[in-house]
Amino acid sequence: MSTRHLLPTTVMGLLLTLLQSAQPTGAIENPGALAHIPAVETDPPLLSEIVVRSTEPRYVAPTRRDRIGRIWAPVYINGQGPFRLVLDSGANHSGITAQVAQTLGLAQDASHQVMLRGVTGSSAVPTVRVDSFTVGDLQTGAERLPIVTDALGGAEGILGTEGMQNRRICIDFRHDLITITRSHGERPEAGYRVVPFETLRGNLLVVEASVGGVRTKAIIDTGGQVTIANMALRQALQRRRAQLIGKPTHIEGVTADVQDADAIGTPPLRMDSMDAAGSSYLEIRYQDVNFGDMRIFEHWHLNDEPAMLVGMDALGLLDTLVIDYRRHELQIRMPTH
Repeated sequence: MSTRHLLPTTVMGLLLTLLQSAQPTGAIENPGALAHIPAVETDPPLLSEIVVRSTEPRYVAPTRRDRIGRIWAPVYINGQGPFRLVLDSGANHSGITAQVAQTLGLAQDASHQVMLRGVTGSSAVPTVRVDSFTVGDLQTGAERLPIVTDALGGAEGILGTEGMQNRRICIDFRHDLITITRSHGERPEAGYRVVPFETLRGNLLVVEASVGGVRTKAIIDTGGQVTIANMALRQALQRRRAQLIGKPTHIEGVTADVQDADAIGTPPLRMDSMDAAGSSYLEIRYQDVNFGDMRIFEHWHLNDEPAMLVGMDALGLLDTLVIDYRRHELQIRMPTH
């Protein structure tokens, strides 16, 4: 099997690079789209690439949080379900587990594999073809879905952001409720704070924030179990504070590759926000931040500036989180207690 990997245009933590087996013609299928690429006799054909943020990286440590606030969305596939898929704010494509494929009677296609590039490593997986995929008022037709590892804490796949450009996702943590509807540009209700976001590399939700006075790119990672930061942020914090001493731990990604990290008590995350009273900042606390030289930061070219993935250990402490893709803003209500 000959392959050529192209640099991605967008990533969140798990990249899918189409792998193509040797064929006399040069047509290949992307999950979610068809890409017709002419055959090249003297060189393997260039491959299209799609991106998905996979399962939350599993936190391998002596202790775990009892409640990490995963967001499970009900999804109907080929009219069957609902299946419980983890909402991943950085995934530009969805994926399902092998068990779901078996339940649906879908044969895995090894001739259309995808390369999963996670926080800590990468691996190739097969795909399946589905006829319909429905969540909320969002419905797509025939497409290919990758088979993802069954390491989702009971969930049955990943809900990515394909088709979410004009959608509004409301996550009510207090009542364990998620709604996905078409955005009509609604302004936030009373009691909400507004945090604008930008998209990096296509679909990463990036908020300009600070940690301990250090300006930081904060990537909103609803698919992540824990908050992970790069070494550039750790070094910047150490220049302002005493030596940061943490407890050694490990981050295991979707591909089961493991990288070392240090869990360190870190100042809260501050994001610029607006409310009815005007400009201010919104502060989110977390238990620890896991600092490590994760491969995904290198892939995103974010090794040289402070950056972090804000996971569900932090986001799950909110009362309500609204992601409005049309308005390019987070609308956040904090707990009242």
